[in-house]
Amino acid sequence: MPSPEPADLVALASSVAADAAALLVEGLTRARTTVDTKSTGTDMVTEMDRAAERLIVDGLLSARPDDGVLGEEGTDRPGTSGVRWVVDPLDGTTNYLYAHAGFAVSIGAQLDGTTVAAVVHDPLHREVFTATLGGGAHRDGEPIHVSSEDRLGHALVATGFGYRPERRAFQARVVAEVLPQIRDIRRMGAASVDLCSVACGRVDAYFERGLQPWDHTAGALIAREAGAVVGHLDGGPEDDDFVLAAPPALHGPLRELLLRAGAADPWPAP
Repeated sequence: MPSPEPADLVALASSVAADAAALLVEGLTRARTTVDTKSTGTDMVTEMDRAAERLIVDGLLSARPDDGVLGEEGTDRPGTSGVRWVVDPLDGTTNYLYAHAGFAVSIGAQLDGTTVAAVVHDPLHREVFTATLGGGAHRDGEPIHVSSEDRLGHALVATGFGYRPERRAFQARVVAEVLPQIRDIRRMGAASVDLCSVACGRVDAYFERGLQPWDHTAGALIAREAGAVVGHLDGGPEDDDFVLAAPPALHGPLRELLLRAGAADPWPAP
């Protein structure tokens, strides 16, 4: 079979993400009937999270039954087409539980291991971010670009924190070192939203340690296509250990600051 066009993958992802976003918004108005816990009591999973993943997976596979899917809520389906969807049906679960703006549906499409299409649907802000590999990044169909800020001391930097107390304490120490050297810190609570905020210049940069593939796959492509340098602190590509996204003029200085602050030091033992 010929390789799919990234634009077609974006169109499909946009459609199913819109359906999932509508489901999530409707769920804000009614009681949640089951609430589980993940690794700790802070990180909660609702029945809406699982329902949104089922809706997305069903929609993707109805259109493309030979594709693989990796989902945050447990879907791990191999495919034969070379396309794998990486899905976070509800990035920002705690925000959602509090009806706090800052959650999103995130869907990335990989072709033979390379992310080629991405959609992040932020329903309460009524924004849909999209990107295709080599095709640029867009918000609601309009091109977007990263900030032109080139002074680290003037940079507004987003970050996130893990859920284990010992990791939070480690990350807090890093932020304490970083904060005096930049304009300020922002903490939204959803990696995909933070990466899209870099992409449209809403923040100047973003870093976080300890993510999962569904947290950063779509957002990283959107940020990169908007002009950000996205990578790991060690200079390689971003991965589940560390994601740093910033305009080219800020990426090097922020990376050096984070290294001096100990952001690459070994994680504390649980």
